Amino acid sequence: MRTPTLVLCATLLAAVGVPLALHAQQPPEVVAAAEKKDAPKKKPVPKVAKPPATPAKVFFGAAKTPAPLTAKSIGFYAKGCLAGGTALPIDGPAWQAMRLSRNRNWGHPELVRLVEKLANEAKARDGWPGLLVGDLSQPRGGPMLTGHASHQVGLDADIWLTPMPNRRLTEKEREDLSATSMLAADKVSVDREIWKPEHVRLIKRAASYTSVERIFVHPAIKKALCEDTAKDTDRAWLSKVRPMWGHYYHFHVRIVCPPGSTNCEHQPAPASEDGCGAEVDRWIALIKRPEKPAGPPAPPKPGISLDQLPGECKAVLASGDPAAAASIAASEKPVEKAKAPAPNKSADVSKKSTEKK
Repeated sequence: MRTPTLVLCATLLAAVGVPLALHAQQPPEVVAAAEKKDAPKKKPVPKVAKPPATPAKVFFGAAKTPAPLTAKSIGFYAKGCLAGGTALPIDGPAWQAMRLSRNRNWGHPELVRLVEKLANEAKARDGWPGLLVGDLSQPRGGPMLTGHASHQVGLDADIWLTPMPNRRLTEKEREDLSATSMLAADKVSVDREIWKPEHVRLIKRAASYTSVERIFVHPAIKKALCEDTAKDTDRAWLSKVRPMWGHYYHFHVRIVCPPGSTNCEHQPAPASEDGCGAEVDRWIALIKRPEKPAGPPAPPKPGISLDQLPGECKAVLASGDPAAAASIAASEKPVEKAKAPAPNKSADVSKKSTEKK
């Protein structure tokens, strides 16, 4: 009678999942593998998407005052910042600053001195009544919320081709007054009713300064400069005047990296030739091309982040501005990792109770 009893016990044990005799006969590695297989599986930890970096233009656009540091241009004209910036006075004996609400009348002291010098000398010697000065840089340079890709290191200035009136403009006029386009109806030549010899003398004077690296103008203006100086013996300055899209109501002055700005990136010098032959012809041909049909708008490009600018630019932003320093620190706070889901205690209790039976 014992044999049936033993068989019955083995059958009952197997039914509840405890095949003791068979389990004992298995090799240890097989037993371990079986136990591992039976163990509850861990749920994967969900991945947390890293938020996009705050564009650097947000920080620099919020800066209202210059960095209280030694004057330095840091980085490249289109990827950098400005320490120790100086404001061009909004009024001078031969200039008036425009678009005051933008707070972009800041530059390296060398640039501010050059703009003042150009204004005074052009008025005294070239018959130009005075400069209307557009954008220089923001107080701490850097990328702008709107407009320019360059103008970031305090070495660029836009000078209107509209002569300054013989009175002080109001703040509202400085916001609302439109600059005058120099282009004729064909868009590939200047309007000779508007373009005057004084324009040529003004741009020539700016290009003649040794610290000026480049001057950007519309190709039609470059062509007019070439035509109007064809008989001149001194044409070396024309090599600095470069054709560029836009720039038909102002010219863009860019100066070289100043002494002491060791982390300022120089731009290669322009070619020594005057650019009045094939170069300007190529640009005019580009302008004459028919416009392509407008397609769907391209998705906005992500702005330059602080990490993409020279390392010194974080210090420039934070210097003398605790709020900016705190804002930068908050933007760099690492993303908190997601925690693994808590184990299901009720399932564990149920399992243990089953094992005890």
